[in-house]
Amino acid sequence: MKALKFLHAADLHLDSPFKGMNSVPERIRDVIRESTFGALSRLVRLAVREKVDFAVFSGDIYDAGDRSLRAQLRFRSALAELDRAGIPALVIHGNHDPLDGRGADLEWPAGAYVYPADKVETVRIVKEDRGLIAEVHGISYASAAVTENLALRFRGGDASVFQVALLHTNVDGNPGYDNYAPCSKSDLVGRGIDYWALGHIHTREIVMDEKPSVVYPGNIQGRSIRECGPRGCYIVAVDENGSPALDFHALDGVRWQQESLSIAGIGTEQELQESLQDLLARLREKAEGRPTVARIFLEGRGPLHLKLQAGSTLSDLLRELRESELLALAGRSAAGYGKGGTGAGAEYAEAPHPADDNKEEGTRGSYTTAPSGGVFRSAAAEVPFVWIESIEARTGQDIDFELLLREESFIGDLLRLAEELSADEGKLREFAEEALGSLLAQNGASRLFGGADGLLEDTGDWLEAARELAVDQLMPDGRRAK
Repeated sequence: MKALKFLHAADLHLDSPFKGMNSVPERIRDVIRESTFGALSRLVRLAVREKVDFAVFSGDIYDAGDRSLRAQLRFRSALAELDRAGIPALVIHGNHDPLDGRGADLEWPAGAYVYPADKVETVRIVKEDRGLIAEVHGISYASAAVTENLALRFRGGDASVFQVALLHTNVDGNPGYDNYAPCSKSDLVGRGIDYWALGHIHTREIVMDEKPSVVYPGNIQGRSIRECGPRGCYIVAVDENGSPALDFHALDGVRWQQESLSIAGIGTEQELQESLQDLLARLREKAEGRPTVARIFLEGRGPLHLKLQAGSTLSDLLRELRESELLALAGRSAAGYGKGGTGAGAEYAEAPHPADDNKEEGTRGSYTTAPSGGVFRSAAAEVPFVWIESIEARTGQDIDFELLLREESFIGDLLRLAEELSADEGKLREFAEEALGSLLAQNGASRLFGGADGLLEDTGDWLEAARELAVDQLMPDGRRAK
């Protein structure tokens, strides 16, 4: 085989509306809503800098079938830039942007190819200096809900050149995603494909790392607190033996994060505020210069627990931290922080030292914090802010649970029951189904939680919360209620 290099991206969700942002200040909301476009711009610059032979996009380019004109124009511009650099772009559509959705009448660049939905088609990648280097097969979704196992339609071509397959699918029924175009890992073996370039699952995963390679790159930009950590694409370098080496490159312009803070040893509200401010500083550093949206969980046991459960302590803390961040943001912007930005949304400024030696567990190779080792800057907000999406208290009173578990009393019986249910998933589910029976019977409530399975998904967390609530009610201030 001939050596080659290509870019694998999926789930761009361009112009995602980022629901639930109406209460966020406008200057921060604008940065978040522009972030998918910023990630696309960085993807193009990465592809050009890496001199890839071609780029593949494995579905859900847009966020909805009724795709916005703005998103289509931005994607067309991106593909045109790739075309000018001699990089073909091969595209399939998925469940969010099926071919029966409404699209604008646009003329696409000569180097771009969108696969049809009626059959698997093949594009041959030919280079003047190397001839035929790869065959790329793909199929799009005709409509949003595809239940056929499309993997069974694929067959590799010329075994002397590298074979790539583009498929938007749910392998082995990942429960967190709709089961569209479902297939199993065994369906992907023995079909003459060397690399399955998958889309649909937003968390990147190397499903199989031997022949064939089966890879989800994840989405290029996190869109909610459920999509934390680096988001981006893979650069795949294939050697003469047909072995692919994967390097992950972070493209996200806004980093979503979840962090925990223990209240153990924190005695006053002021100490808690100071600890939260220290945590925000760590989050800012962890995001490597990107703006951050964070959810904070207060955990552990301590004297502040009851104060956090009653009154407005938690909401006041959240409001104060947000206002403090906005004031700091305004001050740093007025001082000229980040001047020299190159456009709306999240961009980056060049840095003298590349960061692509920064390894992340679970990937082969390295990932970079920016396409050229740069430090991300927010051109709209002019500073990498940390916006707290929410603070949740999962704390408890500082009491001796082991002593209570041995106590012959009502609360002792209650805690022993909780321990028994926590240790037996089957009993816990049976108990929850009985306790939530009336709620499960209501179609509206059941749909709200994604059906019965969705409603029962977090029973472990609910059990722990119920245990703590019972202790608070029966033992206010650590004393048994009369």
